[in-house]
Amino acid sequence: MDFYANQARLLVAVDSIIFGFNENDTELKLLLLKRNFEPAKGEWSLMGGFVTTEESLDMAAERIVFQLTGLKNVYMEQLYAFGEPKRDPGGRIVSVSYFSLIKIQEHDRELVKQHGASWIALSRLPDLIFDHNEMVNKALRKLKIRARTEPIGFELLPEKFTIPQLQRLYEAIYQTPFDKRNFRRKLLSMGLLDKLEEKEKETSKKGAFYYKFNSDKYEELKERGFNFEL
Repeated sequence: MDFYANQARLLVAVDSIIFGFNENDTELKLLLLKRNFEPAKGEWSLMGGFVTTEESLDMAAERIVFQLTGLKNVYMEQLYAFGEPKRDPGGRIVSVSYFSLIKIQEHDRELVKQHGASWIALSRLPDLIFDHNEMVNKALRKLKIRARTEPIGFELLPEKFTIPQLQRLYEAIYQTPFDKRNFRRKLLSMGLLDKLEEKEKETSKKGAFYYKFNSDKYEELKERGFNFEL
């Protein structure tokens, strides 16, 4: 029995703000695609899709990221619900946005190509359809807050990384330079990085030591009341 037969129907969608970073770059990037259907065909858009009757919102968000990148178990967080009545000229659609963090070098390049998607640096973002620019701005603000209070930045780096690579990442997130000595001292004082014997020598003759983030140590310290504050 349809208990809500007299109520108006609307569609529920999920839009994914997918941030990526390459450890040798200096900017955070966003995965965007050229829309291949109406409305707004040919314009830049976030990756999105409708929630099916058998999916939760989280399941739909995970499916959409996997379809575009081939990746599972990535960092993902529900951001905000966008529900202005005329936000989408195609119909009455409520969109729940999620932002994700992925390592660019790990995604499936062929899938991205098949969808007509591209990694675009934040400084060169085009105008996006509907309210997608607002989604991106909200996601970037939330990312900055999260990165300052939780070690989610490590989700954007490979398993082993150098301190300069880590600094470039956080400078990309906050879009501002950090003092090298203060940044290094702050990160190492937390005791969350394990120094490796191996060095990265592609960008300098002397080379910089690689480190790994110790997630077990972080969880142990967090249970004792430790706060990650960058």
